Amino acid sequence: MKLTKRLILANAATVIVPLLITALVALVYIYFIANFFGTEISYTSYQKLSEIRLELTGSQSRLLNNPEIIKQETFHAYLREQMANLNGEVIILKDDHLLFSSRNFSKIEIAKALEIADRSAPQPFSKEYLKVGNVQYNVEQITVPFPDATEGKILLLAPYDRAGQNFLNLLLLLSFTFLLSFLLTNIVISYQFSRRIVQPLQYLQKAAAEISKGNLDLAIAEEGDQEIQELCRALELMRLKLKESILTQLKYEDNRKMLVSSISHDLKTPVTTIKGYIEGILDGVANTPEKTDKYLKTVYHKARQVDQMIDDLLLYAKLDLKQLPFDFAPTDVAKYLEEFCAECEPELEQAGIKLTCVSQLSKKQILNLDRERMRRVFTNLLDNSRKYMDKPMKEIKITLRETPQSIVLEFRDNGAGISKEDLPHIFDRFYRSDQSRSEVKGSGLGLAIAKQIVEGHGGKIWAVSHGAEGTSILISLKKR
Repeated sequence: MKLTKRLILANAATVIVPLLITALVALVYIYFIANFFGTEISYTSYQKLSEIRLELTGSQSRLLNNPEIIKQETFHAYLREQMANLNGEVIILKDDHLLFSSRNFSKIEIAKALEIADRSAPQPFSKEYLKVGNVQYNVEQITVPFPDATEGKILLLAPYDRAGQNFLNLLLLLSFTFLLSFLLTNIVISYQFSRRIVQPLQYLQKAAAEISKGNLDLAIAEEGDQEIQELCRALELMRLKLKESILTQLKYEDNRKMLVSSISHDLKTPVTTIKGYIEGILDGVANTPEKTDKYLKTVYHKARQVDQMIDDLLLYAKLDLKQLPFDFAPTDVAKYLEEFCAECEPELEQAGIKLTCVSQLSKKQILNLDRERMRRVFTNLLDNSRKYMDKPMKEIKITLRETPQSIVLEFRDNGAGISKEDLPHIFDRFYRSDQSRSEVKGSGLGLAIAKQIVEGHGGKIWAVSHGAEGTSILISLKKR
């Protein structure tokens, strides 16, 4: 659920729930009053009681403005008429002497009315009533000061109406119930709402603290409302990316160590050879011009080997760090392969290797190639095949064919083949089988460089071993 939706529902519940509770209490109160007390609740009665109050308030205002009016018979008649409409009575006193009474009240009843009026003055229409016969009256007292410093009192007696009082009590009960239920509902909903938000946030805080300590193994579950779940999801992705980044960094560190180890191992042999031959020249071992020339040629050859290894290493480093841009150009792949084979064929013939290039394309295919980089790939594959030739009739066959989505080049030789254990690793940098490491010359980066360049073209490269019959290296490039 969205947080905004939950806020709307929570705010609505803080009003709806108290209203429902209040309505339920009203029904229970009405049922209780009707069945156990045999009385009713009447709005009409309450309205009548309100009219009485307004009438008494209006009379009090007129009397304060003109106190002498209470002695006039016309005012007595007017007041009697108004109170008669409400079934009420009126008593007018001056210095406790009776001036007018709408009915005959005993002195005891008048004294009791005065006593009730004095006690009820702070709270008009309190629950203390004057009972005259079978009728109960609410007593309202109006004090009228006279110019001669005497004091007049008007006692207005409004008949007590049980149904109206029940309605007034119901209003008070409902008001109290609504306020109490509103307060409790707010407390409960606020607690649940904050709990729904605070608990996931506390968990996120814990997870963030663990991440800051370097612990990236604590998975962040998606909890809470939709917005909080999205936050959890974002932090979990961040955790996974950080973990992946650290693992990649560790992998790079391991590769760096392996790189240093491999470079040290592969450079040690030619450097040792160079050092040995130079010492032979210095020590006079090469005591003839022919021997000296032989030593110097060997040193030169080994120096070129070291130089080639360094060039391959720099090229691979640039490819691996994506620092070497590709210069793609539309290329007729069949024609490009034909030109490459024509250039390489004489050199391979001198080495006793037969090179065959076959195109099985049904029509001209144009690919976006970096011609110089792809030539490096082809050259590396041919060099790799040459190193492992062990047959009297040495052959390399390059076949160009197509699939519905790609162009495939296969470089197949009839060399020693590759064991199943070595096959998954031949494109790793500096990888050689233990048997070939001491026998085969090179940087150990040829196939790794070829893989980087092919993948830079959006293609794939893989190897298939034919056992003792040789090996195939296949390149797949997507069609335009």
